[in-house]
Amino acid sequence: MDKAKQEDSGKSLLNIVLFLFFLYLFLVSIELLGTSFKLFGKDFAETILSTTSNPLIGLFIGILATSMVQSSSATTSIVVGMVAAPVNALPLANAIPIVMGANIGTTVTNTIVSIGHITRPQEFRRAFAGATVHDFFNLLSVAIFLPLELTTHYLEHSALFLQGLFANIGGIKILSPLKSIVKPMVHLIKDTIARVNPDDRFVASVCLVLSLTILFLSLTRLVSLMKKVIIGKIERLMHNYLFANALRSFALGIAFTAIVQSSSVVTSLAVPLVGAGILSIEQIFPYTLGSNIGTTVTALLASLVTQNPTAIATALVHLLFNISGTILWFPLRIVPITMAKKFGNLMAQRRILALLYVFIAFYGIPLLLALLTRG
Repeated sequence: MDKAKQEDSGKSLLNIVLFLFFLYLFLVSIELLGTSFKLFGKDFAETILSTTSNPLIGLFIGILATSMVQSSSATTSIVVGMVAAPVNALPLANAIPIVMGANIGTTVTNTIVSIGHITRPQEFRRAFAGATVHDFFNLLSVAIFLPLELTTHYLEHSALFLQGLFANIGGIKILSPLKSIVKPMVHLIKDTIARVNPDDRFVASVCLVLSLTILFLSLTRLVSLMKKVIIGKIERLMHNYLFANALRSFALGIAFTAIVQSSSVVTSLAVPLVGAGILSIEQIFPYTLGSNIGTTVTALLASLVTQNPTAIATALVHLLFNISGTILWFPLRIVPITMAKKFGNLMAQRRILALLYVFIAFYGIPLLLALLTRG
């Protein structure tokens, strides 16, 4: 009996170690994916951010720039810097649609993560719905608040009013413990590839292939191990404490994202849990909303460092937009949740459409509009 217990304990310990190992690889793959996109598109993103004063084009440019650099925090921080520039590279009114687009663009990471489940239809249906509920929340928010902003300028006026409270506060830098663990491995991979060929495009291409390979392999093992490891105590902990109610999930999303400084990572972590059937879309929706608010911390700190009132107002626009969306869509959460579930069902039946959705919605249409605008 004791021997059987020891064997069970040994298996449990091994599963936990393997779970942590593949979780680490999963996080490395997401960071590496972001690194590859930044190498491909950082300069391009900075260039296109200042190309237009048309709000609709600005929205799509925000989507494209964020899809390129895989971080709404990075995009809004670039926008904050441009607004703060002495040459006034980007007026606040033009920055607002870009910030809204950044909110949509940041969801590309968890949508790509959900595609890691594509070979398992039931998992994929749940995972894709869990990922795209974030898309639908942002799309619905933009559909309501962009026209409202263009007619009333309520975000601009509110942000300019609030920036007076922050104008004399200096910025601080938060250390992300997760990034400090993951980045050394990413830098090692990147530097090793650069030794073979230092060309940025070559490094970016190899990093992209590696990141997607590691992502899909680690995700497959993670889901399998989650079902073994999380069944029991950890599953009860999630249901009874972390995701027990909407307020707790919402607070967890804010806190986790503020610490990690990446809503892409935080929301992507929930996708395999939904795919494995451990959490429901209803449970992660408040967590996603909290993550949207938590991600505004980075740009807000960046703006405080500039001590530029308009830059602070730009960062506050991002915060106010996400708060507005939360106030509107949390009571009406049945709408984005139902849309995501139906979309997930459709994509599970025609899985090739999921790949087309990612490329067309996040890259194809925005890139075409950006190029037409530049032309």
